[in-house]
Amino acid sequence: MAARDPEATRARIFEAAVAEFARHGIAGARIDRIASEAKANKQLIYAYFGNKATLFAQVLEKKMLDLAASVPVDPDDIEAWIDRLLDYHAAHPEVLRLLFWEGIEYGSSELPDEAERRDHYARKVAALTDGQRRGVVTDAIPAPDLLLLLTALANWATVVPQMARILTGPEDTDRDRLRTSIKEAARRLVAR
Repeated sequence: MAARDPEATRARIFEAAVAEFARHGIAGARIDRIASEAKANKQLIYAYFGNKATLFAQVLEKKMLDLAASVPVDPDDIEAWIDRLLDYHAAHPEVLRLLFWEGIEYGSSELPDEAERRDHYARKVAALTDGQRRGVVTDAIPAPDLLLLLTALANWATVVPQMARILTGPEDTDRDRLRTSIKEAARRLVAR
């Protein structure tokens, strides 16, 4: 009989949950499918992660922490930050899908982990505020608004790839041109 490895089981459940939630959202996700994909039983999922909504919150929190650690806001080089953000989302499209599903599910209602999320974004806003204070980023737009606008620029083509393809073209050269345009728009948005 094989030895049990709780950490490996947790990791399999987590990865299966990421894929399931990215594909189907909170309401459409099924614990049965997560269990099947993870080769674990449903009881373990509930024991390790709680109910479906709690599991989704944990999945999104971990993905958001990875994004924050991998691509910190850099007010001194917005174009390079936008490049890293575009690359990150190209490699990890599930993060934006999870955020999009969260938006569909919760709308403008309070999120289960909203206090932690506010702290997460406060650090990003603080980086832009510091850039404004030092004069490397415009202060004509409040830092929270600026962060929302910059991330929207970088994220929208990943969220709606069909629109990017229809509007800008399907070729690699079209995607490269769009990336250049996004970086130019970001540069102009933060210019003093």
